Amino acid sequence: MGEIIRLASAEDGVECDAWHEPPQEARRGGLVVCHAIWGVTPHLRDLAGEYAARGYEVVIPSLFDRFQRGFPERNTDPAVLAHQLELGARTGWGLDVLDFVQAAIDALKPPVFLMGFCFGGTVAWLASARCAGLSAVASYYGGNIEGHVTETPQVPTILHLGKRDETIPPAAVETIREHHPELPVYAYDAGHGFVAPSGYDKDAAELSTLRTLALFSRHGGGRGEV
Repeated sequence: MGEIIRLASAEDGVECDAWHEPPQEARRGGLVVCHAIWGVTPHLRDLAGEYAARGYEVVIPSLFDRFQRGFPERNTDPAVLAHQLELGARTGWGLDVLDFVQAAIDALKPPVFLMGFCFGGTVAWLASARCAGLSAVASYYGGNIEGHVTETPQVPTILHLGKRDETIPPAAVETIREHHPELPVYAYDAGHGFVAPSGYDKDAAELSTLRTLALFSRHGGGRGEV
């Protein structure tokens, strides 16, 4: 049921593509999903369908569209990964894509929630501190949150991390906890990408999803009009 829509940055008018999935149940709210370093992959489009089935209207902005247009297929080739990492670096590891995130938020009726994975997990952290119009945020294995640890979420925010994630060492997790002792930081017995096909862990994926849904429900994600 999903389709590609266009969003425009309020800062400079540059447009990006976004995947839009309408709610399949009585609407609980809007949900912005911030993609991993691979972009708006088939996995994320499928995930949008899962959340739409729960009553969320989902928008996934293509955050790299200033540099590279199109929705990619998931590709594990090292050369492709190196290119995607270069794109992430060109965005300042999320700092320079918040205008696209804000455009996605503004495209949805409230309440609006946000979640992000990997690169998008860091973007989610930044959005919790800098974007307007959000009700709650769930960040999954954001690899550069430690680099933005002085940012302070302005809305209820939770972090989902893997205990065996080599890209986010225990010292980085402790740094986050030290700076934000009030923040729920959930650590699962899993590696990086435990919601994604590449690192899927059933227990971690299911429990983190339940916690995310509970967060959204507590902060306005109740059943609304069809």
